[in-house]
Amino acid sequence: MNSVAVATTDGMLHFELALACEVFGSPPDAVRVPWYDLSVCGPRPVRAGRFRVEPDGGFDRLAEADTVIVPALADVDEDPPADLVDAVRAAHESGARVVSLCTGAFVLAAAGLLDGLRATTHWAHTDELAARYPRIEVDPDVLYVDNGRVLTSAGKAAAMDLCLHLVRLDHGSAIANVVARRLVVPPHREGGQAQFVSTPVPEDDGHPLAELLPWVMRRLDQPLTVEDLARQANLSSRHLARHFRAVTGTTPLRWLLAQRIRRGQELLESTDDSIDAIAAAAGMGTATTLRRHFHRAVGVPPDTYRRTFRA
Repeated sequence: MNSVAVATTDGMLHFELALACEVFGSPPDAVRVPWYDLSVCGPRPVRAGRFRVEPDGGFDRLAEADTVIVPALADVDEDPPADLVDAVRAAHESGARVVSLCTGAFVLAAAGLLDGLRATTHWAHTDELAARYPRIEVDPDVLYVDNGRVLTSAGKAAAMDLCLHLVRLDHGSAIANVVARRLVVPPHREGGQAQFVSTPVPEDDGHPLAELLPWVMRRLDQPLTVEDLARQANLSSRHLARHFRAVTGTTPLRWLLAQRIRRGQELLESTDDSIDAIAAAAGMGTATTLRRHFHRAVGVPPDTYRRTFRA
């Protein structure tokens, strides 16, 4: 996947449009792999919020792209432009991976690409999407849904999560983390969990978790417990859980497990270490424990993940 076409039309929101261009437009300096060939496609110069967008080419170029991204529409009460809907459908039929950000899902729905699939959009518009397109299984609670060649995100920041998910699929966790670091956003939020942040870093240096989370990340190979984290943060376990919920949307134990799985993914991608060695480095203890939790979280065993990523 190396060519990305971002569709534009009048009435699109500039946030998601700019976000896609920022992620796929140019790689961070530290990335030394071939990056995406980004183009912005539309029938004419358009207005996106307060900005004027000059397309690189017409909608016909969508069918030539490996990945087509449809940013958010400002007005979901109006039917999306027919030429955009037709172009997105044609791109999918040509084999493109089609991605909607926020209310861009209404374009994919009008093209029939979401029929029979699970999908999401901004929470404020999920009821409307479900009512207008009853063949779609609309999930209002998730950040994004990956159906393989068709992907949809919820609103605003969740669009960033889906874009980073695409980078992770195409280039691996290490490079996705580099991109996230440049953009100063959390490297990974699982799409299926509504408010789940894997590696958040509170901006306020005085926040109780500001020093704790980096401390934990440096010690993932150790058998840390929730009590260890509370002791390090000088908090009771109950207060620690409350701060974790406020910052990450999940519990300390779930967050810690997610970090161990992410560390395992990175080692599977970047090393030839044995599963036993990776289990130890990720703090899972044994290969059996790693396999059980990894399969449950990622959907495939560690060995299969490594073979698929290398392939």
